[in-house]
This record gives sequence, structure tokens and C-alpha cells, in this order.
Amino acid sequence: MSKNTVEVTNATFEQKVLKSKLPVIVDFWAEWCGPCHAMISIVEELALEYKEKVKFAKLNVDENMATAQVYTVMSIPTFILFKEGQPVKRFVGARSITAFKQEIEGCIK
Repeated sequence: MSKNTVEVTNATFEQKVLKSKLPVIVDFWAEWCGPCHAMISIVEELALEYKEKVKFAKLNVDENMATAQVYTVMSIPTFILFKEGQPVKRFVGARSITAFKQEIEGCIK
């Protein structure tokens, strides 16, 4: 994991995501997922750019199926933006950095 993203698990999800004072974008991913790997550099860049406004977290769905099931993650990568403990935005699949910014920009102000 990078210094700009935090790894979350079933055990740490509530504390690191739901109770976070900052909005949190959770990247639901898996090691075998090609599109997930394609998003790594974009997520890293955005995590650095938005570090004062939003926290970026990664949850491996193979190792943390319970949390993925709670949020009905059917395809990966799935990104869910949590604000004050509630999911407020969801988008699925790889996308450009510009498209990713457009997805989150209105939600993190």
C-alpha cells in the first residue's frame, strides 16, 4: 500500500471509513483484476492531490468478502464515496483521471 492510501479490511472498515472525519473513497479491488491494476496510478495521483479533502482507501474483495457484500459490490473495480459514514456516490470500472475527478468533485465540497 502506498503512503497516500490506506488499506481497509472487514475489521477496520467501520473505524477507517465510516467514522472518518473526511470523506473516503473506497477502491474495491482484487489482485487478479486487470482494470484494478490500471487504476493504481490514477488512485495514487488523486490521493495525493486531494489529501486535504478526501481519504482514499483500498479493500481487497477476495480477502474481505463480507464488506463487499454489504455494499453489493458485483464488479471491480468499484469505487464508493462515503461521507459521514454513508455511501453517497458509486461508480464502477476503470476510467481516466479526468473522468474520475468529475465523478467525485461535486461530492467532496
